[in-house]
Order: sequence, then C-alpha cells, then structure tokens
Amino acid sequence: MLKFAPRTSTATRVSTPPPSGGAPVVLENLTRQFAATRALDGFSLAIEPGEFVALLGPSGCGKTTALRVLAGFERPDVGRVIVDGAEISDVPAQRRDMGMVFQSYSLFPNMTARDNVAFGLRLRHQRGAQRRSRAAELLELVGLADHVAKYPHQLSGGQQQRVALARALAIEPRVLLLDERLSALDAKVRAELRDQIREVQQRLAITTVFVTHDQEEALSMADRVCVMSRGRAEQIATPSTLYSRPATPFVAEFVGVSSRVNVARTGDSVELFGRDVKIRGDDFRLDLAVMDALLRPEDVDVEAAADGLGVVTHRSFLGATTRLEIGIGGEAVKADVASSDADGFELGTRVRLSVNARDVLVTEQRPVR
Repeated sequence: MLKFAPRTSTATRVSTPPPSGGAPVVLENLTRQFAATRALDGFSLAIEPGEFVALLGPSGCGKTTALRVLAGFERPDVGRVIVDGAEISDVPAQRRDMGMVFQSYSLFPNMTARDNVAFGLRLRHQRGAQRRSRAAELLELVGLADHVAKYPHQLSGGQQQRVALARALAIEPRVLLLDERLSALDAKVRAELRDQIREVQQRLAITTVFVTHDQEEALSMADRVCVMSRGRAEQIATPSTLYSRPATPFVAEFVGVSSRVNVARTGDSVELFGRDVKIRGDDFRLDLAVMDALLRPEDVDVEAAADGLGVVTHRSFLGATTRLEIGIGGEAVKADVASSDADGFELGTRVRLSVNARDVLVTEQRPVR
C-alpha cells in the first residue's frame, strides 16, 4: 500500500491505493450530428497513459460532446473510441471503467460524504468494512477527513466538489473525466481545487480529460490542451506552446490576449510601427496585400514621446505589470509595462510603439462593423 502525505498536514500520512496506471486513449475521426448541428466534425485526439489533457473552447465547440462520447453517454455517428488498445465505441458507459465528475456534483442528498464515496463500491459488492475504509482514505486524500459524516447540504460547494472527485476515484478508474467542475466556485476556491486536483491526478497516474471554457484552468492544470472550434481540434499542444506559438488566429485570440493591427504586406513580412516583421509559418502564402497582425501585449514596447502617434486611453493594474490600451490609427493596441514604470504612462500620454517579436501571426482583416 503506497502512502502519501496530505497537503493539509505534515504530521499525518494518508494511505491510498496503488496508482491505477492510466490507460492510453484515442479518439479517432469522431463525427456527431444533432439535427442540423454538427457537434463533432472529424475530431481526433490521442492521449498518453497518465496524461492530463484539457478540452478548451467556447460554448458549442464540441468539447462536452467529445467527453460524452468518450464516457459512453453519446455514440458517434462516425469514428472510433479506443482505450488501452481496445475499441470501446459500442461498450455501454457502465462497463468502460471510467470515473466521471459531473458539473452538477450529483451527490445523493440523503447520504453522508463517506456513503456517497462508497456508493460505487457497494454496487461492485465490496464488503461494508472495506468500502467504508476506502471511502475514508479517499476523503482524507482530498482534504475532507473531518467531514466524512456530513451530508451534502452541510458542505460548501468546494467540499462537495471534493466528495464528487473522491467518489469518482473510489472505483480505481483508468480514465478520469471532469466536466467543467470548477466553473461554479469563487476564484480562491477554484485556485485551491486546481492545485489539489492536479496533485491527486499526478499521484495516482490516472489518464484525465478535463472539459473547460476557462483558459486559466486549462493552462494551469493540463499537460496538453486541445483547443476546439466547430467540432474540430484547432491546436493540440502544451500550455506554453499554445500561448507563445498559436497555430491559428482562432487560438491566438481565444488563448490569452491579442490585439489586431491592420498591416501592409511586403513579401514575406508585414510593416508594423515602422519595422518589417516576418510573417509566422506559412501564413505568408495568404494572397492578401493588406491583413491583420495579432500581437500579444508583451510583444509591444512602449516609449513616451511627444511626437508619438499613439495615445494611452486605458490602464489596468495587474500586479507586477500594468496593461495599457493605446489608440493608434483608429485601432486599440494592448501593451504590458512594468508597474514600477507605469506612472510615466498616464491617460492621454503620447507614445511611440515598436514590436519586439521575431515574427507575427497574420490573418484576414476583420470586417468593419
């Protein structure tokens, strides 16, 4: 029996089951149609054993449908679901050896936290003493050792989330599915739960798929993030790659903050604030003379200058940095400066802009509205 120290105490140790050994998962060319809506459109994703992957995207992008197909609650019209080398597309949900934490918690109100966690074990005919002991271990693992006898209405939202997580882990699944499980909590509790979920997932080496529309959650928790749009994967990459090297304009604008700047093309470069900057990747193949460049706030340098063409129109304090919004040529450009230097950029200050990025992502101009 492996032992782990809970985060809430250095004086005690928690006994948990051995790591389940997460299973590899492959979603292959999935298509799912609902009337006139194509929720999944040739969606594919391969997940390594023990990997934590987030499905990230706006409402209606297909991320929840993909999770439900993996769980067995939806059947794809086309495509295959493969877990640990075996196709399970036609296997009922209850036989897929997966633990799922629903957004709504779905705890039994007439059962204590311990009984809620032990419920799946009772269905598997585990003896009473064993399932109560296992439930207590898992509740201690998620920081609820002092709440085993409480009913759901006696627990906070964050505590109910932890009970739901412990219940999903009780059956020792090889795949754990999380459905936007932090969206209803306040910011501080969300941050604490993010850390705890990630820690538990790494300890138990469970392959985990997490659905969210919150980029901060996805980037802070996942080994890789799959950004989805219109039923397809726009980009699958590590959080740092998604942010620093977005593959498409959709990813650049959905993940992080970007400003659109109208630019003129010069061969395989564009002119930005008086400097030629290389076009990223193969986007120079776009047959356009004028296009939009997508700039991160940290890609833009700002200098106060009486003859500058830009004017500071808005400031947002973000801690170590202050985000400026600069009006220039009828456009709004965001730039980050050190907060220690922000006093030099009061509203109305004229500024000169330059680009420090080695290349930029470009796309077609956004239509004027």
